[in-house]
Amino acid sequence: MANPRPKRLGPGREKIYETIFEADTPMGKAFDIGLLIMIIASVITVFMESVESLNARYALLFDALEWIFTIFFTIEYFLRIYSVVRPIKYIKSFYGVIDLLSILPTYISLLIPGTEVGAVLRILRLLRVFRIFKLNSFMRQGAVLHIALLRSRRKIAVFLYFIFLLVIVIGSFMYLIEHNGPASDQFDSIPRSIYWAIVTITTVGYGDISPATELGQFIAALVMVTGYAVIAVPTGIVSAEMASTYHDIHNTQVCQHCMKEGHDDDAKYCKSCGEFLHNAMIDKVLETNEE
Repeated sequence: MANPRPKRLGPGREKIYETIFEADTPMGKAFDIGLLIMIIASVITVFMESVESLNARYALLFDALEWIFTIFFTIEYFLRIYSVVRPIKYIKSFYGVIDLLSILPTYISLLIPGTEVGAVLRILRLLRVFRIFKLNSFMRQGAVLHIALLRSRRKIAVFLYFIFLLVIVIGSFMYLIEHNGPASDQFDSIPRSIYWAIVTITTVGYGDISPATELGQFIAALVMVTGYAVIAVPTGIVSAEMASTYHDIHNTQVCQHCMKEGHDDDAKYCKSCGEFLHNAMIDKVLETNEE
């Protein structure tokens, strides 16, 4: 049975795709490095703008730079949409959402002043550095952590539900003990007592509320010790899942159809959607088959 023919883009869109999405070509890598520099510069600009003394002196410069960055990222965002086979896949993807959120704050600030500080979300775009510089070990470990969290989400949900019930019981019990004692002004309601239980069992310990009776202090000591177990349980759950999870990411190839990456070096089809991958090797295979 013959292999299905891939859906092809025009030469112009193919070239844009190679430059923007692929880090395996010299032009693509150069574009991505330039993009990272722009991202870092825009985030630094937001940081500096938040310093009142600097903003008072260079407000116009900061505004001009912010609009330059925003226009650049806007053009880049729409070029990404234009160059993929299924734009909606990119728009709904993780990086697609991050790219959109990185440009919206500046435009929203025209209606709601002050929201431009949200442009600091551009720092999340630096996650592309792992793909750009082929830091496969980091990408693999990130994938392992992601899968482990997904697999352990139900166990963690059950554990958090148990902790939720536990702090309600502890907070209510402490209210009964302390609300008529020397610390009655602190444990003046069950919700406030539950707040104390949460702060104590998580070992945060703000110190704004503390029991005054001997029984209350004894229970507080038990809750503090229990807090260490509370921290260890979810860590153990995720660690166990990570130990049984293996996910290897081999290259930086991104599928034009579903925007998934992390394919084998000799892969001809996307392991997620089954469509042809866009790279020089596949093009060469297709040309050979046609001959």
